[in-house]
Amino acid sequence: MTWRFFISSFLLFFVMSCDSPSAKLEKRTYKIGYMICNSEQETLHRFKPLTAYLSKKLGVPFEASAIDTVDFTRKVDTLDFTHTNSLLYVIMKRNQGVEILAAEKAGSNGARARGLIIALKKNGIRSVSNLRDKSIVFGPMLGPTSYMSQLDILLRNGIDPESSLSYSIPPGSYKHEKVIYGVLFGKYDAGAAPLMDFERMVSDGRIDRNDFEIVAEGELIPYCNFGVTQKVDDAFAKRFKQALLGLKKYDTVEIDGEVVKVLDRAMVDGYEDIKDKDFDVVRAMARRTNMPPYQRF
Repeated sequence: MTWRFFISSFLLFFVMSCDSPSAKLEKRTYKIGYMICNSEQETLHRFKPLTAYLSKKLGVPFEASAIDTVDFTRKVDTLDFTHTNSLLYVIMKRNQGVEILAAEKAGSNGARARGLIIALKKNGIRSVSNLRDKSIVFGPMLGPTSYMSQLDILLRNGIDPESSLSYSIPPGSYKHEKVIYGVLFGKYDAGAAPLMDFERMVSDGRIDRNDFEIVAEGELIPYCNFGVTQKVDDAFAKRFKQALLGLKKYDTVEIDGEVVKVLDRAMVDGYEDIKDKDFDVVRAMARRTNMPPYQRF
């Protein structure tokens, strides 16, 4: 009887120690890929506190990785969670099965974003038709509110940048700011800029709103968001989502010997629930502009 009891106890202990698949997953380090918006350094500065907060909140280690937009789809299979713009999410949803978790809230439109075409008022450009044969500077090509949205506006107005405009994309980091400054200092007649960055530069006093003409505004589309890859257990993904949705403006974390407010450092107002169908507007825009994942050759 004693021997049977010992065997039964051992088997029970062995089964419990093996844990469920989700428990096994929670013991490893999770990797979050953050899309580089301005620079690798700026991206990690913004999101390392959030990563540390999630580690503490969920009781498992997280690792932050800053990834360029053009490299993201190639590296997504090495990630557990993704933080990208709406176009990259649509691409990864279709090609890698990434699922949406939550959208960021920031600026005047909350969890939605909008692309602008801007010009200096003194140049007299008041409408999209005035842009024909002018020069325009775009932001990153995979930026939905710095390239795709503005391309959509132009094409809808019968202007093909390949034949009716002189256009370029600035190299290096901080492309959105370079677009706006490029217009301000007269290097280009017009620029394709996200409303969010335009508002931020006005708020910071770096540009004067009265100097600029908003020539056109794109559709409202989902802002940056968190997604989850197929390798993550559903139950843990749900916990991750709830941790994001529960973040408050006064929540802090200690990192590098400093206590910082998580949302302030991330430069967001919070996170909200969002559904895959909310990205249909992005899909429609990508189809109209021949952008991934619907490009036709």
